[in-house]
Amino acid sequence: MPLQNRVTPYGSIVATVERGTLMGNRGILHENGKIFRKSMYQGWKICLLKFDNNHRKVMSEGRYTELFFLDEATALSAGHRPCFDCQRELFYKFRSCWIKTNARLYGLHNPMIVEIDRVLHKERITRKEMKVTYQDNALNVGRGAFIELSGKYYLKWKNRYFEWSPAGYVASITLPPNQQVTILTPKSIVRMFKNGYVPNVHDSVKVIEL
Repeated sequence: MPLQNRVTPYGSIVATVERGTLMGNRGILHENGKIFRKSMYQGWKICLLKFDNNHRKVMSEGRYTELFFLDEATALSAGHRPCFDCQRELFYKFRSCWIKTNARLYGLHNPMIVEIDRVLHKERITRKEMKVTYQDNALNVGRGAFIELSGKYYLKWKNRYFEWSPAGYVASITLPPNQQVTILTPKSIVRMFKNGYVPNVHDSVKVIEL
């Protein structure tokens, strides 16, 4: 039976045989192999699957819960950000773009990552650990952001919306610019996409684009 450690664009943690291309960390979320909470602290990270030849037993008791994502766009939609230890170059790129795009809007000046994490935490889940979403026109969805439509998750990429699945993207659709959609990716990250930050996406997007 697959472990419950795969993260969807909605931020939910589900069980699937598909592993994903990136790992994540929100702290210790499990006990006896089962998830009992969504978050332990505000610094939700995106990590590499392999780093410094470290080997971990997944969901070991007393150690952080290893989470897995299809790609960076999925992880960002869930509210995670690059890890300082294993993705240092990407971490600095993310932090720099976040500050340039968002700092003034939140009354921050050259914020530390803990301050950025604090903002992201408010944008991703409520105090009752419910996903934060918002409505906007399809025209205002930045490339790399996710929307929810009819119970499915779609990645905005170029001028199309690619349907997400645990194994990869499976189809694409187009939407009228004025159609109202539910956006899943935190607002400050969507602003980053509009300001030039381009997340990595699963190779299955390229197959559908052909």
